[in-house]
Amino acid sequence: MAKKVGVITMGCSKNTVDSERLMNQLLLNGYELTENPEEADTIILNTCGFIEAAKKESIDEIFKAVKLKNEGVVRNVIVAGCLSARYMDELKADIPEVDKFYGTEKYEEIIKDMGGHLKYELLGERHLSKDHHFAYLKISEGCDHPCSFCSIPIMRGKHHSKPMEELLEETRFLARNGVKELIVIAQDTTDYGKDLYGERKIATLLNEISKVEGIEWIRLMYAYPSHFPDDLIEEMATNPKILKYLDLPLQHISDKVLTSMRRGITKRATLELLNKLRTRIPDITLRTTIITGYPAETQENFDELLGFVKDFQFDRLGVFTFSAEENTTSFILGDPVPEKEKNRRKKRIMEAQKQISKRKNEKLVDSTLKVIIDTAENGYFIGRTMMDAPEIDGEVIIDKHSGNLKPGDIVDVTIYDSAEYDLFGTTERD
Repeated sequence: MAKKVGVITMGCSKNTVDSERLMNQLLLNGYELTENPEEADTIILNTCGFIEAAKKESIDEIFKAVKLKNEGVVRNVIVAGCLSARYMDELKADIPEVDKFYGTEKYEEIIKDMGGHLKYELLGERHLSKDHHFAYLKISEGCDHPCSFCSIPIMRGKHHSKPMEELLEETRFLARNGVKELIVIAQDTTDYGKDLYGERKIATLLNEISKVEGIEWIRLMYAYPSHFPDDLIEEMATNPKILKYLDLPLQHISDKVLTSMRRGITKRATLELLNKLRTRIPDITLRTTIITGYPAETQENFDELLGFVKDFQFDRLGVFTFSAEENTTSFILGDPVPEKEKNRRKKRIMEAQKQISKRKNEKLVDSTLKVIIDTAENGYFIGRTMMDAPEIDGEVIIDKHSGNLKPGDIVDVTIYDSAEYDLFGTTERD
């Protein structure tokens, strides 16, 4: 019987890809995977260290694993990922019960220390979850941007792209294994290729990926606004496999705050880009994230941000409150906005966005939309439209009279009702 390993993943979708690669290598070396930590001989935690809440979640999970080790339930606890890369010395001192700490993407070291050998030629292959009709494709690692609030370059280093031929081979592997929706991710997807090819090649990459048989939907996330390639707009507008959906994290709109954040873009340039996107891709779904309570954000700056959200009417929007992170350039600014005020500002923006989303969803009633089925729950099917990314956007709840649907099916759904974020539909025809 192979030794059992439980891999616990925290944080973003980029960590999900790392864990899937690691799990595949474990299987190739004769290990057995388990989703139940209490059944494992070894627990590997792939941690997140991005903001305070994520760090706390990771530390809590480490202590849970250590408790199982102290009780004799598991033999070994291994900690890897962003939190480990950022605070390795401190974690070693504070939690000596952990057997080994690693940074990010340390597949070779982990496998070697566990007595195995890394299968380099199969590093692009991954162990996918049981519902693997969608998967993430991480096209690059690290980041070159100097954003004052962000700790990603500290943990994951400088930007480096993955060669296009390797990404195409990985895409073919995913397609062979039933993936229909490919979600393209990186710290900044628009920077793809500049280090390998001397210019940004994200549009070329998406075009090549779209030729892979079996991939039906391609969704682009984490696009940086300050140098958005014009040829990417054209590719999104004309390529039928690339969804008219774009995740474009803006973080703020006030020039004063954008300058302090070191975002490399002005309010005017931001508005020009947004208007260009909506003009050249009229049916585009635009998603953004913003930060409230940044040290330089005055009440006036916040009111400007709130007015912008109300005026522009984003299709999808998320809000984070500012987290003061050690060794970032904003850390010296302190954390002058009280947590209560940060959350009050966040709540006001989300209340405005909820009304925007409600009105947009109401306009979709009586329309027929393409929906990818994700799961079945309590006799209903749960899916998403082209306008919704998994885990962060809305869902379509499809009634139980809609036949024998299964995850990965892409079907026409007629919408008969709506809520603030979700839609309700049926595949039955009158």
